Amino acid sequence: MTQTAVDDRLSPAPLVASQDGLPRCWWPDGHDRADPLMLDYHDSEWGTPVADDRALFERLALEGFQAGLAWVTVLRKRDAFRQAFSEFDPVLVAAYDDADRARLLANAGIVRNRAKIEATIGNAAALLAVAADYGGFAEYLALRLLRPAPVLPATATLADIPASTAESKSLSADLRRRGFRFVGPTMVYAFMQSVGLVDDHVPNCYRYRG
Repeated sequence: MTQTAVDDRLSPAPLVASQDGLPRCWWPDGHDRADPLMLDYHDSEWGTPVADDRALFERLALEGFQAGLAWVTVLRKRDAFRQAFSEFDPVLVAAYDDADRARLLANAGIVRNRAKIEATIGNAAALLAVAADYGGFAEYLALRLLRPAPVLPATATLADIPASTAESKSLSADLRRRGFRFVGPTMVYAFMQSVGLVDDHVPNCYRYRG
């Protein structure tokens, strides 16, 4: 949930009830922007723990591509991203060559940003190196971050949801030391939210587990 001006997931809108009557966090259904992709992502993915390295790589890559864009834009392009980046298999992506780079830059179905494309390819190689050292990228994250995942207190308001934390800053610094790019503290915190390393569903959201 990166704190950019256009990010659907950080808005002043309050808790909302969708057409199904379930109260949710403000970002998937606020300001008359209800979108099935956003609702499904909130309901089935955001804040849910992820242990598969390929899925972790996908979320890391998509959060990087989101920078400066609305999150719903990335979700709408998700299938195209998966096709373009070999279902986010880091072994395959790390081996991309100049022809693959040209193919990606010509693909109108994804975000054609050269720096983000290069970062995704480089991050695949960096992730594989981390996985080799720790037995998996998920295992590396488990050693770096608190378990169980922190949950917002029952008295929390939107103002209590940070853009970054000491943990995301520490993880960001270590990832950059290991060769990752597009992994600033705010982006890393959004990644942590996405894969359930923190659980920022707000109180009264039906997915809140405080």
